[in-house]
Amino acid sequence: MRNFICSFLLILLSAAAGAQVLKDSSAHLPPAVVNGRKPVIEVKADKTILNVEGSINAVGQDALDLLRKSPGVMVDKDNNISLSGRNGVKIYIDGRELPLNGTDLGDYLKTLQSSDIASIEIISNPSAKYEAAGNGGIINIRLKKNKSFGNNGSVTGGYYIGTHSNYNGGLALNHRDSHINWFGNYNYNNTNNDMRLGLYREQLDTLFDQHSVIHQHTQAHTFKTGLDYFIDKNNTLGVMVDGSLSHFNIPTTSKTNISYIPDNVTSRILEADNSSSGHRNNGNLNLNYHHTDTLGHELSVDADYGIYRINSDQLQPNLYFDPSGSALLYSDIFDMLAPTNIDIYSLKADYDQPFKKGQLGLGFKTSYVTSGNNFQQYDVVANAKLPDTLNSSGFNYKENINAVYANYNRPFKGWALQAGLRVEDTHAKGVSNGFLPDNAGYAIYDSGFNRHYIDFFPSGSLTYKRNPAQQWTLAYSRRIDRPAYKDLNPFEFKLDEYTFQKGNTGLRPQYTNSIGLTYVYKSTLVATLNYSHVKDVFTQLVDTTDKSKAFLTKQNLATQDITSLNISYPLQWGHYSLFTNMNSYYSLYNANFGPGRTVALHVLSMNLFAQQSLSIGKDWLVQMSGFYNTPSIWQGTFKTHALGNLDAGIQRTILQKKGTIKVSVSDVFHTMHWTATSDFAGQYLRSTGNTESRQLKIYFTYKFGNTQIKAARVHKSGAEDESKRVSTQGSGLTN
Repeated sequence: MRNFICSFLLILLSAAAGAQVLKDSSAHLPPAVVNGRKPVIEVKADKTILNVEGSINAVGQDALDLLRKSPGVMVDKDNNISLSGRNGVKIYIDGRELPLNGTDLGDYLKTLQSSDIASIEIISNPSAKYEAAGNGGIINIRLKKNKSFGNNGSVTGGYYIGTHSNYNGGLALNHRDSHINWFGNYNYNNTNNDMRLGLYREQLDTLFDQHSVIHQHTQAHTFKTGLDYFIDKNNTLGVMVDGSLSHFNIPTTSKTNISYIPDNVTSRILEADNSSSGHRNNGNLNLNYHHTDTLGHELSVDADYGIYRINSDQLQPNLYFDPSGSALLYSDIFDMLAPTNIDIYSLKADYDQPFKKGQLGLGFKTSYVTSGNNFQQYDVVANAKLPDTLNSSGFNYKENINAVYANYNRPFKGWALQAGLRVEDTHAKGVSNGFLPDNAGYAIYDSGFNRHYIDFFPSGSLTYKRNPAQQWTLAYSRRIDRPAYKDLNPFEFKLDEYTFQKGNTGLRPQYTNSIGLTYVYKSTLVATLNYSHVKDVFTQLVDTTDKSKAFLTKQNLATQDITSLNISYPLQWGHYSLFTNMNSYYSLYNANFGPGRTVALHVLSMNLFAQQSLSIGKDWLVQMSGFYNTPSIWQGTFKTHALGNLDAGIQRTILQKKGTIKVSVSDVFHTMHWTATSDFAGQYLRSTGNTESRQLKIYFTYKFGNTQIKAARVHKSGAEDESKRVSTQGSGLTN
């Protein structure tokens, strides 16, 4: 706690001191120069944009690290992402939703490096034009795309070290003229990171005290290439292919002391030094067409196909020793194979035209998703693998969503109105199967399901701006969060000898109604007050079974009510800039699953974020950023302790401003240690952990070729209009 407070006192004091020094010497300062650099964070009435390219301290971080340090965003110990206290946040890459959640989502985001990312958009209350999924809102990660004319490119390289060495590098090329725009990039990332986890669990009269060290080594290749063909001044065709190929190896050392609570005597020691290896591969194909004319008509069509192939092989030895740890009592050794195949097909269209002194938008989207999981467990006896048919299972899931929407915007004198309605028709089917006990063949479990439902999602906003310096916006939206595929699988997976994970076929979608009031003063101070009511909110419960064992499962809580306040303010004074953001919320959870199995938690939580930059001369930039989270609630039952960190870095441009060197230190005071506790169903849990978060990072970028975005085209329309048009291609986010 002391280090957390010191971190923010240092940020705030240095910010105040910097502002005061600049104020006192303002008479001697030259006028501020507009150099085209985007602010690190832009806050607008409908979204917050984190411009990763402009941040020194983003160097050497992956997408999950960046989200963890973004205003209002929280990432728990299982990589579940929430926004202003609301879970069910949907993550998109260049407008395409990632069909992953929890650990799978976190592992994928770790393969995306900051060098690949242009910006992160945080959209709390999307309009009807956006997909209805995502109770907490939408976070869209936009990857870099070059819009400069002529031939140009860049090379990058980075090295960072904490306990282990890590490195990455990349190449980007681009050609653009009046007829085509071709772009492509490739990045390689090699990471080694240690994570330390502790799990203290009391259940009835037994105590489990587990300590683990997880070493994760990942090699990832990410790529993107595409072509935009400008048919004429009004029409553009495009194609884009992108993806990632990654291989991981995760050895883990784990030791659990098992004790009898009444006499506090260790009865046995469990050593489970397991290893897991495999790959996570993803590929996407996008075909797009865009039409616009001088009358304000605009049509965009996107066809997408995406694949995810995830495969893991985990060897899990469980060795039980006597209390002294010297004599082996018995052992259980398992080998588990878990391949997952996900295929996604989608077609969407958006059309806009002037209508009744406003703008009318119409659109549709149809998507089809298949997910296949084939979990295989083997007993390892004398180095031989014997199939464990009773603990193996297959789960196949299919989902088809068809959606249409209408959205209308109209300005009035001092006012602006936006209203929309989205209708989504959902078909979902899941089948879980496995071997019969007598090995006679496959049997369909009774827990297979088939669902069909239609939902209406209204949204709207009213903006008042009679005074150019002040703006008020009142917004409302209704949203849905459907269960993740694996959360519906009823099969019981063994995580270790005493912990299991099981899906729930009865898990229902959760629905959120949100209303928010936003105030903007002089396009700088932005304050948003928001209230959300969540029905059937998802919660990961750690329940009990067989007296001493625990299993994880998702269930629907009765309700969750959240009131949040977000305030942000940027300060620019000469060569000094400061951005501060405060996000606070009050959350109330209520549920009753029977005697001894109730949830009644409430929390007032706050997230503080600050970043300051100082330009020194023409070539130097110094930056410091940090965040602090007060205690909060994870997944409905875990109460967390405070968490925070401070990053600092310096940047210099060289080689006639074509080269940039960035040096930074992340988590300067090494305060990224989390703690969470839960007391549910007669079981007390305390979980702790930290990663290799304090690292020295060095990063170099060199740009070559033409880097200017021209303002003219061969065709009659300006390049600025065309660049706007091209930059929207390949984005399936809206609709």
